[in-house]
Amino acid sequence: MNKVEILFKDESYEIQGAIFEVYKEIGAGFLESVYQECLERELLLRGIPFQKQMEIELTYKGQKLNHFFKADLICYDSIIVELKACKSLEPIHRAQVINYLKATKMNLGLLVNFNAYPKVQIERIVL
Repeated sequence: MNKVEILFKDESYEIQGAIFEVYKEIGAGFLESVYQECLERELLLRGIPFQKQMEIELTYKGQKLNHFFKADLICYDSIIVELKACKSLEPIHRAQVINYLKATKMNLGLLVNFNAYPKVQIERIVL
């Protein structure tokens, strides 16, 4: 039997712990920007390295575009964390993370919906 290795297992576990703590403290019903700020503070408290609102270049057929995207968070220089505060996650939210992964050549994204009830919703997206 082959054992499947989980990509960035320890790192994503640490990030998810911070996400759960934020949800435990403030619950559902706030704007995405509130969750972003709270999660940034929690990541700092836990010593989890991250960059916020980092601009990522986009290319088309090898040429740089004038447009770029801003990742909500990139943790450990390897994991994109995309935050939402919506009724439910939709396929377009997953497509957004997949496109971010392709643009950065990263392999793991965490799609987080803080407005889920009774608990925060986290989806692992592996490219």
